[in-house]
Amino acid sequence: MTGHKKNDAGPKLLSGGNPQIPKGEGNIPVAAYITAMPEWKRDIGERLDALVVDVVPDVHKAVKWNQPFYGFEEDGWFLSFRCYTKYVQVQFFRGTSLAPVPPKASKHDEVRYLDIHEDEELDEDRLRSWIEQASRLPGENM
Repeated sequence: MTGHKKNDAGPKLLSGGNPQIPKGEGNIPVAAYITAMPEWKRDIGERLDALVVDVVPDVHKAVKWNQPFYGFEEDGWFLSFRCYTKYVQVQFFRGTSLAPVPPKASKHDEVRYLDIHEDEELDEDRLRSWIEQASRLPGENM
């Protein structure tokens, strides 16, 4: 193909190393996002995705606004995550209804965050509990 260069660089990374992935429904765009996560963040993305699927086997996935979303087609989204420079941020859309409430507040009343840093031990039991609780709450339609 004359005039066309094959680009093997993969998706562009936005500020904080967040992959720029086209909007899409299903596992394929979410897998593309996770594969494009830089360095240690990819492992966190793989673990988060596996936890959500393990806890909520019938979860619906999508990429919107350059981040993976998890929820149910008819009931909306309960969780998303994205890359920042020094951490991966998990967003619980109804976080103030979880027990215990995730540690980081948001400018949105119900949203709470969990920031996962590189050398931090992931509390998978607590994450499983939050994912399970969040999946039972009304989802956020976006």
